[in-house]
Amino acid sequence: MSLELNETCFDVVVIGAGAAGIGVSVALKHAGIENFVVLERESVGASFLRWPDETRFITPSFPSNSIGMLDLNSIAIGVSPAFSLEVEHPTGAEYASHLCGVAQFFEIPVRENTDVLRVTEVGEEFRVDATDATLRAKHVIWAAGEFQYPRMSGFPGSELCRHTATIASYQELEGDDFVVIGGYESGVDAAYHLSYYDKRVRLFDQACPWKDESSDPSVALSTYTLERMREAWFDQEVELFAHTPIASVLKVEGGYEVEALDGRTFKTSTQPLLANGFMGSHKLVADLFEQREDGFPLLSTDDGSTKVPGLFLCGPAVRHQNHVFCFIYKYRQRFAVVAKAIATSVGLPAEELENYRRWGMYLDDLSCCGEECATC
Repeated sequence: MSLELNETCFDVVVIGAGAAGIGVSVALKHAGIENFVVLERESVGASFLRWPDETRFITPSFPSNSIGMLDLNSIAIGVSPAFSLEVEHPTGAEYASHLCGVAQFFEIPVRENTDVLRVTEVGEEFRVDATDATLRAKHVIWAAGEFQYPRMSGFPGSELCRHTATIASYQELEGDDFVVIGGYESGVDAAYHLSYYDKRVRLFDQACPWKDESSDPSVALSTYTLERMREAWFDQEVELFAHTPIASVLKVEGGYEVEALDGRTFKTSTQPLLANGFMGSHKLVADLFEQREDGFPLLSTDDGSTKVPGLFLCGPAVRHQNHVFCFIYKYRQRFAVVAKAIATSVGLPAEELENYRRWGMYLDDLSCCGEECATC
């Protein structure tokens, strides 16, 4: 897809063409906003294309049904990756193709291969400097995601490790003895696939997420992951070390030495794999947001910056009170809130957004995000 930029001021510039960027763009269209553009550093769904070949969605996809429940991995009303892909747990590449189809169907104006360098507030507008253009906008939606920004810090020697986000395929990794640091979804996924290929794996986590009793997958492992951990090859090849935070990693003769905080040391001939999450692209625009105590951006009730009016956040970094919107089925609930706020700002009624209510999506800021809200 291509789009010619001109000298006009856009109503909205969306940064990022992943699940959040394409999803909120569909909501903008439903709100009646046409004068907008989506800037993408690579291609639509590029982060999903970077997933290891074997990695699949932990949330199952199922076509929409008569009682109005959306596919958990859908980003827009009326579309379902289960229906279009005929797959229950899509791979990253499959989901990227789904996003491309959604963008084409809704005629989302995406400009690919456009790297955004900075966003600057200039009076009542924004200046968005990209590699090949400078744009003006009344509003900016930051939806650049997190997968391309792996967290490589945490303990001395972490830079010696290889983050799981940089692995193209677990089958192609050489060696038969692996240490995986981080026992949440990415770490267990790595251990699962390595053990499937008859590799020995020692998996370390500072807590014990596979025993957490919470029903929130933002805290505990998904049922899909727990089910895979019961496979015979996982039980035979994977050794779990719960409540074992890592103190350091050293390069030694013959490989690496991993030391735990309790003093135990573990040697491995292969580069340790790091699965400790992501920094998130919101760090790139941290100066435009006030910060919460946990380091995430402080947001208004319509997911805007409390520091710079007109700047909004969409995606897995959205936080409200103690609610974590880190999965697609969580942060998509905020698309209509952002679209409605922008539509109201430019004088549009956004009547079509009322349809979002019956699909379980938010519309009136945080009206269903109270302490007893089960949806969140």
